[in-house]
Amino acid sequence: MIVSWNWLKQYVALDMPVAELERRLMMAGLNHESTSEVGGDLAIDLEVTSNRPDCLGHLGVAREVAVLWGRELKLPAAQPTEGTTNVAALTGVTLECPELCYRYTARVVQGVKIGPSPSWLTRRLATLGIAAINNVVDVTNYVLMECGQPLHAFDLARLRGRKIVVRDARPGEQFTAINHKTYELVPGICVIADAERAIGLGGVMGGADSEVGEGTTEVLLEAAEFSPLTIRGAARRLGLHSDSSYRFERSIDPEGVDWASRRACELILELAGGRLAAGAIDVGRTPPPRTPVVLRLSQIPRILGIEVGDEEVRRILAALGTTEVRHDAAAVEVVPPSWRRDLSREIDLIEEVARIHGYEKIPEDVGVAMATSARTDADRVLAKTRHALTAAGFDEAMTLSAVEERWSEAFSPWTDAPPLRAQMPILRGADTLRRSLAPSLLGARRINESLANPVIELFEIAHAYLPRPGQLPEEKLLVGLTSGEGYEHVKGAIEAVLAELAPDATLEVVPARHELLDADRSGQLRLGEEVLGYLGEVSAAGRKQFELRGPAAVAEIDAAVLQRIARLVPRYAPLSPYPPIARDLNLVVAETVRWSALAACIRAAAGPLLEGLEFKETYRSEQLGDGQKSLLVSAIFRGQEATLTGEEVDRLRDAIVARCASELGATLRA
Repeated sequence: MIVSWNWLKQYVALDMPVAELERRLMMAGLNHESTSEVGGDLAIDLEVTSNRPDCLGHLGVAREVAVLWGRELKLPAAQPTEGTTNVAALTGVTLECPELCYRYTARVVQGVKIGPSPSWLTRRLATLGIAAINNVVDVTNYVLMECGQPLHAFDLARLRGRKIVVRDARPGEQFTAINHKTYELVPGICVIADAERAIGLGGVMGGADSEVGEGTTEVLLEAAEFSPLTIRGAARRLGLHSDSSYRFERSIDPEGVDWASRRACELILELAGGRLAAGAIDVGRTPPPRTPVVLRLSQIPRILGIEVGDEEVRRILAALGTTEVRHDAAAVEVVPPSWRRDLSREIDLIEEVARIHGYEKIPEDVGVAMATSARTDADRVLAKTRHALTAAGFDEAMTLSAVEERWSEAFSPWTDAPPLRAQMPILRGADTLRRSLAPSLLGARRINESLANPVIELFEIAHAYLPRPGQLPEEKLLVGLTSGEGYEHVKGAIEAVLAELAPDATLEVVPARHELLDADRSGQLRLGEEVLGYLGEVSAAGRKQFELRGPAAVAEIDAAVLQRIARLVPRYAPLSPYPPIARDLNLVVAETVRWSALAACIRAAAGPLLEGLEFKETYRSEQLGDGQKSLLVSAIFRGQEATLTGEEVDRLRDAIVARCASELGATLRA
C-alpha cells in the first residue's frame, strides 16, 4: 500500500519526522518498504498484512498514526446535497445471487459534466502511481485509496433497461472488460448486468460497454460488498487482478459501504456538477452484528510479562475504535469496530495493547509463565511411524492435495465416489482433491527420476478426501509409501512400523486387484478383520501412465487403524543371552497358497521359540508339476532359559512341517 504524505496530513497532524513515522508504523505491524519523492510529495510504501485490510486506505493508516501518537483523527463528513427526484424513479437493482454479492447499493447523479480532474486530485493519484482519466472515474479511485472501499461508476444511459441485475455468470458468457480484453465466464463468477448483458465483473473490473466517457451525463455509482472467496476465485480463474479485487479478497468494512458511496457523490458534485437523486437503492443483507469481546486485565501481565495500567488499556482500545460495553477492576468488555474483523478473541485485544503500547517496552528477559503440555496419543503414533520409516531408509515427502483427474482415477482403493473438484486448479490440470496419496507420491517419484536421483524412497503422512453425499468429505489420514526396491521391501517397512507400535499384531495380505498394481505382486493389508491398507508393485501400464522409468512399489495404510492398535506404554523384554539356531525349510505348496498363510501356519506350529521368519525365494519347475511352487524360508529359533539343542530344533521343524502339511497340503522338498 503506497501512502501519500500530503494526503495523509488531511486526516491527522504529521509533525514528526518521516523517518520516525516509518519506524513507529513498522514497529506497529506496517512494515516499511521504501519512501520516494514524487512531484513534491512523498510516496511511502507500507506492507499491509492480510489480516489488516483496513490499512489498505489512507484513512486506515491515518487511524494508526492517530492511535500511536494520540492525535485527533479528522474524517470527511460525506454529506452530499440531494435533489428532489427519487433514485428509484431513475433505476432499479435486482440481486439474484446473495451468496456471491452480500449487499449492493446504487446512487445516481444526473447532469454531470465529464472533464479533467483538478490538479490536487491528479497529484495525489500520481503519487500512488494511478493515472488520471476523468473527474468521475478519478473520484472513484480517490475514494478507493482513501477508505479502501472499491466503487464503480456506470454510464446510466448506456444500461439497457436502465437497471442493474446482480447475478451468477452463465456458462460460456462473454464479457469485454475496460481493458478491452474479452473473457469467457463460468458459473460462480458474480456478474453485474443490465437487462440484456454483462456490464461488469462484480468486485473485479467494469465493462467497456458502460464505462464513463466524454458523453456521459448520468452516472450510476455502485458500492457493494462481495463474497471474498468469489472474488478471489474469479480473479485467479480469469487472471484478472485489480485494486478492487485485492481489497474485496481480504474483506471490506461492511458498515463503510454507504459512507464511501456518499463520499464519492460529494466529490462528484464538487468536481463534475450535477444533481444527486434522493436516497439510495440498497439491497442485500444488513451488516451483521458485532460480538463483544472480554479482556481480562490479569491476562496482560501473564502473557506479555509487563504491567499496563487499566486506564491505558481502555485508552488504547477506545482509540482503536472499539466501543466499551462495561468495565470493572477485573475485565473490560468491548465491541470491535466494523473495520477490524481480526479482533474476535481476547488474545487479539492483548496483541493490540502490546502493539500500541510498544513492543520495545517489553524487556527481552521478562519472565512469562509457561505451562507444560504433552503430545496427544495421535501425535505420538505419527512420531513413531516417522521414526520407523526413516530408520528403514525412507525420506518424508510433502505433496499437493490436488492431482490431475486421470491420476485420481488411477488408484482410489478407499472409495468409488467421484473426486471433489476444485474451482481453481492449484497447478495446471490439478483440479481434483486426491482420494489416495499414491498418485502424488508417484508424481514425486517421476520428478526425482527426471533429476537422476539414484535413491527414491519416499513416504508421506497426509489427508485424502473421500466424498460423502450431502455432507462434507471424510478427511482420511493416510501413510503412503513408494519404493524402487520392490514388494518385499515396502512390506518390510510396514512391518517395522507395526513392530514399533503393536509388536503383537499379525499382518496378513489377502488378494485385492487394482489396475495400477501388478496382480501377482499386490494385495490388501489386514490385521484380523480390520483393513489396514493396500500394497503392491506398480504394473507396466501404471508405470507408463505416470511416466516412470524404473520399477516402483506403493503402499497406503490407514493412520486411524495404527492409532487404535498402538501400544504406547513401553514394555521391557530381556534379551536372550543364548545363541540362535537357524533352519531352512523348502516347502512345496499349491500356487494358490500365499506367503501370509504359510507364515501364519509356521508361527503357530513353532510357538514362542521362533524368533524370526524370513522368506528367501520362490521356485517353479516341471519337476514340481503344474500348479505347484516351492517356497524357501529360513526360521530362527532361540531359547530364553537355555541354549536350544539340535534335537529340540529338529522337533520344532518336524512340527512345522506336519502342521503345514495338515493345513496347507505342504510337503518338504528334499
